[in-house]
Amino acid sequence: MKNPNALIDRKRFIALLGCGASQALVSRGAFGQGERSSGSPPNFVVIFTDDQGYNDIGCFGSPDIKTPNLDRMAADGMKFTDFYVPAPVCTPSRAALLTGCYPQRVGLPVVLFPNSTIGINSEEITIAELLKPRGYATACIGKWHLGHLPPFLPTRHGFDYYYGLPYSNDMRPTSKRPNYPALPLMRNEEVIEENPDQRQLTERYTAQAIQFIKENKGRPFFLYLPHTFPHVPLYVSERFKGTSARGLYGDVIECIDWSTGRILDTLKELGLDDNTLVIFTSDNGPWLVMKENGGSAAPLRAGKNTTYEGGMRVPCIMRWPGKIPAGSVCSEIATTMDLLPTFAALAGGTPPTDRTIDGKDIRPLLAGTPDVKSPHEAFFYYGGGGYNLEAVRSGRWKLVFERTLKKEFPYRRIAGGGETVPEALYDLEKDIGEQNNLIADHPDVADRLRALAETMRADLGDSLHDRRGANRRPPGRVSS
Repeated sequence: MKNPNALIDRKRFIALLGCGASQALVSRGAFGQGERSSGSPPNFVVIFTDDQGYNDIGCFGSPDIKTPNLDRMAADGMKFTDFYVPAPVCTPSRAALLTGCYPQRVGLPVVLFPNSTIGINSEEITIAELLKPRGYATACIGKWHLGHLPPFLPTRHGFDYYYGLPYSNDMRPTSKRPNYPALPLMRNEEVIEENPDQRQLTERYTAQAIQFIKENKGRPFFLYLPHTFPHVPLYVSERFKGTSARGLYGDVIECIDWSTGRILDTLKELGLDDNTLVIFTSDNGPWLVMKENGGSAAPLRAGKNTTYEGGMRVPCIMRWPGKIPAGSVCSEIATTMDLLPTFAALAGGTPPTDRTIDGKDIRPLLAGTPDVKSPHEAFFYYGGGGYNLEAVRSGRWKLVFERTLKKEFPYRRIAGGGETVPEALYDLEKDIGEQNNLIADHPDVADRLRALAETMRADLGDSLHDRRGANRRPPGRVSS
């Protein structure tokens, strides 16, 4: 086994190299490439919900869920209409956010369970580990789900403080899984409660988050707040129960909206508002099979566990008064993978240079600079257990590869589910719901996207074509 202290030292060394490299960069404006922060570096707050759909926020079109705080956040900042997570399920999505990489690259393309013996590799560098050498306080409050065993916990990956559940709230002992442990609520690396009252979780997380902000108001901080909900089973405190026109699901979202408002108000009360970038988004699309207990991705097609837009395009709002133009909208492709390189740059550092990082610095998008395009030539949609490359988007065009009926409806048993569904090309600017197959009209576009996909197969592989890929990194492992 590798010496864990040596791994930690190596990660610190790489992070410090990145920070030092930034000193040679030249300032070119508020969000310009190579800008060095003046004065105190900014704080970062990332609020990450679980299974919340594209249509489950008022400013994204929800007809019956009231989200005044999120709507205010959008009015004060920027709404991203084409924002993606690189996986339609939870563990891979979280790995991508924290490492800036496609989950296939870091060996975490599938959901982890309480009997899993893998997790985030000690050699991966998270956002928290990049920011700590810059003097940042770091906390993860909420659902982790990158491994529940000690080597994989947040406190081993750059977070000074952890409070929350190590995996999904439905992963508990059942007749089919009798050997699973009780659902643990943890503080740092200690279980402080088993099977906590989930009705109180969102409010408890909020109290912890506010306490962390207050305790670190005099230094830069990174708060990662991955909410447990609206993943099922749904729970909400009494004061929010029955308050929404959308039933229990709506109650849960409106409680999360309240939580967001409390955090925004705290930042303002402490005089931190103008120096804090706050981001709200979701880990994947809604779990439609849960019906009234699941969300909505309208007008997108499908939802969680699919590589249609409803599974991987998520609501996103970013707010930073004085830096992000109020009431602005970005329709360029951006992803959660972009947070690591963007935060690194804003804090005066750079991403790791000894490995591939898939995320891009999106500071020009945040600035609302006219005519700035996405830094992503293409975005790749992996699904089907993690290594199936099922679609690719470049600009307005999305090519969905040949698939089966079973993949169209992943939670249903369909007679003849192995029947092939042909390749399809969609113009997402005109057809956000992926209904009109234009492949016969634009064969040249389809060829270009196939070539992009082939490059990605060589890089990260594709189980559908029996390709291993040359640049995957392994997950962390412990002996079972």
